[in-house]
Amino acid sequence: MKNVMKNYKTLAIALFAALSVASTSNVMANEEVKPKSSVIDLKFIGNIENQPVFQLNVNNTENDEYIVTFRDEQNNVLYSGKLKGINITKNFQLSSEDGGEENTMSVEVRSKKTSKSEVYKINRTRSFTEEIVVNKL
Repeated sequence: MKNVMKNYKTLAIALFAALSVASTSNVMANEEVKPKSSVIDLKFIGNIENQPVFQLNVNNTENDEYIVTFRDEQNNVLYSGKLKGINITKNFQLSSEDGGEENTMSVEVRSKKTSKSEVYKINRTRSFTEEIVVNKL
């Protein structure tokens, strides 16, 4: 009886070891290489006086100069400016004169040091939603 129990114990330890090795190699095989996150981030943060406001964050570690260019659908330059420094944050407010109520525009942020750029597309649409709720008294 002791031999049978000893064999089960040995078998259980061997099985556990085999499963541990298999699961470890499986995790390593499934590990994805994540792309390097961008140092540039553009996001919509809200409206001021019914005009959209966007925040540009440049999370760079070395001093650099960036050229920011807003263009409309016809590729006309609506705004172009330079930002210089480390860990830059700047807000941009678009007005109705910048292309009307509904339009698409692009924002390009180009590093002067590396000449690399990132382009963001902004789709601007307005809609009206009415909600009616009926409650029993």
